[in-house]
Amino acid sequence: MSTTVAQPVALQASTRPIGVFDSGIGGLSILHALQQALPGEAFVYFSDAGHAPYGERPDAFIAQRCLHITEALIRQQGIKALVVACNTATTVAIHWLRQRHPDLPIIGVEPALKPALERSASAQVAVLATDRTLSSAKYQALAARMAQAYPHARIVAVPCSGLAGAIESGDVALVDTLCARYTAQACQTAPGVDTLVLGCTHYPLALEALRRHAPTGLAFIDSAPAVARQTRMRLDAVGLLAPQPKGWPPQPARPGLQLLGSGDVHALQAQAKRHLAHLTHVGRIGEGAQAKGQAA
Repeated sequence: MSTTVAQPVALQASTRPIGVFDSGIGGLSILHALQQALPGEAFVYFSDAGHAPYGERPDAFIAQRCLHITEALIRQQGIKALVVACNTATTVAIHWLRQRHPDLPIIGVEPALKPALERSASAQVAVLATDRTLSSAKYQALAARMAQAYPHARIVAVPCSGLAGAIESGDVALVDTLCARYTAQACQTAPGVDTLVLGCTHYPLALEALRRHAPTGLAFIDSAPAVARQTRMRLDAVGLLAPQPKGWPPQPARPGLQLLGSGDVHALQAQAKRHLAHLTHVGRIGEGAQAKGQAA
């Protein structure tokens, strides 16, 4: 007679996937950093492109979508943690999500002002972000804290209207034009600026164009590495970190990735293949109960 030994409950919990969502493809930049920092983890990525851009939506709508996606990922995918890989969604909804699900580790994103100020030799940094992010109370509070902590620093906000949408749609020519415009604006507004903060998760996907139009030596900093570190710390603190590959350098185990979306699944697949090194499955939301991997 053969017997099956059940895995410890803690191990079963630790091997559940991490949920990541964004209004579109911008969160792929966060997902990539998470995969690099947590090679033993499985991920479920949800792109809400069918309701994008969030920056043009009322707060109540954004909060409702974020809550709906979160609860679907919990219920249907069994996620053990959630990364809100969108600055607008973090600003509008993360406090509601944490109130509704206090036992779920939920990590958000915010512009990486502190790392930028720490590395800036001129103490002048420019923040490229959406109008919605820059005008939010959450960003204003962050900027005020950084101004107090770094009293001799200068933080310049550069609203980048249309850039996230151009990246989302894959309009290469428009992305190039807007990157040229906004890097020039940052340098003209603060002539001594030596560091640009990418304050939207879409912007790292246009890093090549941004660098092409930036002065030599200008540094770019985004939130992805900090989000990945925070996610690892939070999981480790509550005993939910999956077993990681042994050896050095770390070998990417890549236990699995699901891509889910409310929009064009083929566009999501193409972007994922371009920006990620690993792809195992793409599912579409709203194609009926039999759609594999359905989440919302």
